[in-house]
Formats: sequence, structure tokens, C-alpha cells
Amino acid sequence: MNLEVAARRVHIIQGEWKVLNDPNAVLTTILGSCVAACLRDPVAGVGGMNHFLLPGTANTPMTGGDATRYGVHLMELLINGLLKQGARRDRLEAKIFGGAKTISTFSNVGEQNAAFAVQFLKDEGIPVVGSSTGGDHGRKLEYWPVSGRARQYPLTGAETQRTVALEQRPVAPQKPVESSIEFF
Repeated sequence: MNLEVAARRVHIIQGEWKVLNDPNAVLTTILGSCVAACLRDPVAGVGGMNHFLLPGTANTPMTGGDATRYGVHLMELLINGLLKQGARRDRLEAKIFGGAKTISTFSNVGEQNAAFAVQFLKDEGIPVVGSSTGGDHGRKLEYWPVSGRARQYPLTGAETQRTVALEQRPVAPQKPVESSIEFF
């Protein structure tokens, strides 16, 4: 049986994160200047991925759907999600992908995203065991969260430009769940 065909594929888009402990699952995403951080605990057999548009800082206002654009928010969500699934912080390892310079007229947001991810993980004491960042073309990424295996495919110029267009779209605000409480 071909494991590639049998794998359950879960696609992550900009502003999302996912944690899985299914050895048959593969997380996928498409990256331009955005960065995906892939973290796992090899002992607990759990891992995950996020996909962020901008680095953000502790002072960045995190309101509504805007929070999901920022790495500072999505990194915390991913780490906390892993811990809730039985991972231990001292066993976490990371791989970082993306951060291409896809538009020559803009500042190099991709480089800033990649640098943010590296520094954030260093500050958290999480080793980066692999990375592929920078360049001028986007990437299609596949990550098996339990094994830590990762594979990427370079995008063509046209595919990269479609990815850039998607990255420049505003993130839709998250709708409150019916059982949620909103404070004024």
C-alpha cells in the first residue's frame, strides 16, 4: 500500500494552526512570504503546523480576525495546542518553511517572518532541526506531524503570484460561536 495515497491530508491556510497525533495524517500548506512553523514532540507522537502572514510583537493589538495574521499569536496557539495533546515543552523540535521574497517592490516581509520564527523559537528554548526559508519563489509544503518528515515543492512563477494574491487578501474575521460570550 502506498502511504502517500493513504495519508489523510489536512490543508492549513493563512491564519490557521492544527495539531494532530494521527500517524497517517499529513499537514499541507502553500507559502509565499508567509511562514509555516512545524513543531512536534517525538516522544508523545504529536505535532502541528501554523501559517502566519506577519511577525507581530507583544504590543501588536490582537483583536478579532486580525490576531490570526500574526506569528506571535499563532506560535503561542500552536505550542499550547501541542501541550494540551500531551507534548512536553522540553521535547519540542521545530522546522521552519517559507519567507520568500515574492514581490520585489515591497520590503522583505518574508525575511522578517523567518527571522521572527527563528528568534521566537530560540527565546522559547525550542531547537530548529530543519528549515528552508527565503528565495524568490513560493513553496508547497507537506508535513507529517507524528514522524516530523517534511517535503516541499517549489512553485512556478505563476503559482507564486497566485499565492501572493491570496496572502494579500484580508483575513476574514472569525465569527463568534453561538455558545460564546462577548464582553463589552
